[in-house]
Amino acid sequence: MADRITKLGHSTIQHGKENDRVYLIKLADDDMPELLHRIEQLVLEKGYGKVFAKVPARWLSRFAEAGYISEALVPLFFEGKEDCHFMARYYDQRRSIEPARQEIAKVITLARQVKAEKRLKPPRDYTFRRCREKDCPEMAELFGEVFETYPFPVEDPEYLDRTMDGDVIYFGATDQNEQLVSLASAELDPEAANVEMTDFATAPSHRRKGLARQLLRVMEEKMREKEMAVAYTIARAKSIGMNKTFAYAGYRFGGTLIRNTQICGRLESMNVWYKQLGGQSGGTTS
Repeated sequence: MADRITKLGHSTIQHGKENDRVYLIKLADDDMPELLHRIEQLVLEKGYGKVFAKVPARWLSRFAEAGYISEALVPLFFEGKEDCHFMARYYDQRRSIEPARQEIAKVITLARQVKAEKRLKPPRDYTFRRCREKDCPEMAELFGEVFETYPFPVEDPEYLDRTMDGDVIYFGATDQNEQLVSLASAELDPEAANVEMTDFATAPSHRRKGLARQLLRVMEEKMREKEMAVAYTIARAKSIGMNKTFAYAGYRFGGTLIRNTQICGRLESMNVWYKQLGGQSGGTTS
């Protein structure tokens, strides 16, 4: 059963046993500081191993006092003005241990050595476009083929249709037969002027052709039109391909979220990458 997205006061959270965590997606100032206590109550009631929270810089010290640590930083995340700390609190200390730290460090090093591409030549024989409601069944089939399990029910056409009615825009690449072979989504937060570039999935027979890079370029163009100030992603830390995809596009490394997300049946650490879409330059953490 997929983790639930719900409200805790006026704040938005996701929680459940799939990811064995509470994820504070959007913090409402009016809920603080009581929100910290309410999250802890939920964790203890359900027996979750981790809390993952997107925390505005103004609340950093309050979360730190409550036992949270900053695992990643995205500068100017909120309205192009205020930094965001991706913070964690581990209720199961075993969850905070990443056995593959050296492998992940190597992936980060390789990705950071990549030089940003000034111009990306579109792959031949593919068309890149925004997905529509009629595409949902085909999209769900492709997501289901690529991901054995995923943090969100992207293999469900009704879920995809429902999110399209909100602030999620899906993009796809079609082959010469007009079949969708690669997908990604842009999850917008119009109020905060940031967007998460996520849900990258390419059919196995169409990989290593630069489809993800081209999708990302198309998505960025659309996000600039919508006046998003910052784009970011939370990418699988061991995936050399996805980490390089964002490095090629000029994204900066923000940090690693330890054993944060359940993908394909196991908890995986995730790397945060970010880019100022308005041409501003932010700092980098390691």
